[in-house]
Amino acid sequence: MTESVTTRDQPRGTDQRLAKGARARASIARHAADVASVEGLTGLSIGRLATDLGLSKSGIATLFGSKESLQIAAVKSARQVFIDEVITPSLSEPAGLPRLRALVERWLGQVADPAFPGGCFRVATLAEFDSRPGPVRDAIAEDRGDWLAFLIKEIRRAQDQGHFGARSADAVAFELDAVIAAAHTARQMGDEWGVTTARHLVADLLGPGD
Repeated sequence: MTESVTTRDQPRGTDQRLAKGARARASIARHAADVASVEGLTGLSIGRLATDLGLSKSGIATLFGSKESLQIAAVKSARQVFIDEVITPSLSEPAGLPRLRALVERWLGQVADPAFPGGCFRVATLAEFDSRPGPVRDAIAEDRGDWLAFLIKEIRRAQDQGHFGARSADAVAFELDAVIAAAHTARQMGDEWGVTTARHLVADLLGPGD
């Protein structure tokens, strides 16, 4: 009987430990993204995170294994935050221009009320790692590529509805990305004129509302 109870309980205990480890890893990665938005991914250290979160260095090292793994986890955490705050809420809008407008509105909303203390995580890390080949750069590039591909898809749907004329969907996505990235930078520098100008440029790109 003892053996049967122990055998039955082992998977449950293992699942609980795995779930606890996953929660701890997610929490640490989220804080790492916060820190990286201000100090850069290269500024991350296991010691800094351990001090901030009241955890042991060995515990964090066990969960992530290396600084590079921690950096990639921070990139993935920031990606999920963007999905949760910008993409997912916009999916309730009809595909095409209505959804595109919702995406851009929430994306611009991150300028005034950023999810990270250092502003846009993607803007900061792209500048930091654009000339540093390796797994971290690859993770950042994949995130940016996926986002632009999603944006282009909605722009093309809007074109099917008669918007944007014969303009290249890739070019529209590139311009939106560039202007909103500039707005994030302007906001961090306290340049309200730059933020306002970016909003006007985005409005011009999307055209008049219905």
